[in-house]
Amino acid sequence: MTTNVKPHPTPRVAKGVRRRQLIEATIASIAKRGLGETTLAHISATAGLSQGIVNLHFTSKDNLLNETLKYLRDEYEQTWQAALAKASDDPASQLAALLKADYKASVTDIKKLAVWFAFWGEVKSRPTYQKICQDRVKEYNRVLGDILERLIKEGNYTNIDAHDVTEGIMAMADGLWLNMLVSARDVKRRDAEKIMMQYMAQTFTDHKSYFL
Repeated sequence: MTTNVKPHPTPRVAKGVRRRQLIEATIASIAKRGLGETTLAHISATAGLSQGIVNLHFTSKDNLLNETLKYLRDEYEQTWQAALAKASDDPASQLAALLKADYKASVTDIKKLAVWFAFWGEVKSRPTYQKICQDRVKEYNRVLGDILERLIKEGNYTNIDAHDVTEGIMAMADGLWLNMLVSARDVKRRDAEKIMMQYMAQTFTDHKSYFL
């Protein structure tokens, strides 16, 4: 008779697991205390690990904060890209899929929203944060603009400017995230998604069935 023995994780896997554990602890700590009040001691305690482990994997608090912001950026990018990949080729379907990705549960987790806004509040004084945040929207805006251009052409919406709609979408999306954060009991992700879809239906009237 053979005995099943669970293999020990390889060093590479173990390192990845530890890093993610510490990043998730950082997210929890920032959401609870804010960016300025979060310390390595708070993070290590939240993760249930020694502070030495934090230093081993990230060498400093600044590095850990930078990697936490990159983690959120990459997760966000993967979410909208996956949603877009599942949509059909027509621009209205793609626009609906792209915008709805902003209101998935993994994106609108209250802790993550709190962390996004905490970092955004520091971008003027922290160029590294600013760059990472800009990277978050650079490719998104390019894809969004391309989809809008194709939709405007398809529907012959001669009175609509793709750049203006892009700016409106981004401003509304940030505002809806903020409303979800500060009014968690009143504004839920489905409500926010509905508001965005109504805006699209009113803007692209000949394609409103894609959004309602």
